[in-house]
Amino acid sequence: MTESLSNDAIIRMFHVQKRYGVKCALQDISLDIYKNDYLFITGPSGAGKTTLLRLLYLGETGSQGQIVVDGMNLSRMNKKRIPRLRRKFGIIFQDYKLIPAKTVYENVALVLEASGCKQRLVLKKANSVLRAVGMADRMRALPASLSGGEQQRVAVARAMVGDPKIILADEPTGSLDEASSSVIINFLDSLHSRGTTVIIATHDKQLLRKSNARVIQLREGRIWKTHINPDG
Repeated sequence: MTESLSNDAIIRMFHVQKRYGVKCALQDISLDIYKNDYLFITGPSGAGKTTLLRLLYLGETGSQGQIVVDGMNLSRMNKKRIPRLRRKFGIIFQDYKLIPAKTVYENVALVLEASGCKQRLVLKKANSVLRAVGMADRMRALPASLSGGEQQRVAVARAMVGDPKIILADEPTGSLDEASSSVIINFLDSLHSRGTTVIIATHDKQLLRKSNARVIQLREGRIWKTHINPDG
């Protein structure tokens, strides 16, 4: 299945394939994701959701086809330009990927420090996003002392602190209770309302039913269905 192409697309995928040896995790994926899109990628375990997200920021490289992100063709990209590509993304990983030996503040500030921000700006922006996600009072805590919901809030703060154009969220509510899930989705909604493109990989049917966003369903590594109403 191929999405219609548009000059408003911030991400374009053309006949993308990803192989692991003889196994084909993704096959013939052609898709446009638009500026300020709110997109769910769903499907059963092993359908290729996480793989698709990882290809977008060169966490993995495709085996075939082309991906263009905000005008950057990933198949032609010099390794030196990969950091520039990744600054376009804020990534919320399924397992949080917080650095255990660093505090909440340090985990968030690291994103800005890596991009060369001055320390005064790092302090200001890190404090601001931690207040926004309700974690300002835990900024000196280590990840091990936090609940799953708190760790996910820190992961959201880390993803949004660099003002990325695109948010990628891999099962952001997968291990959270309903209250914590609602908090995380509200944050993602607010980012979208400010113009950020939000892409969420999930198998959470309840989350899908609450949204009227575009849904891409994967099945065995292929785009099986695209729709707005998840029950349609």
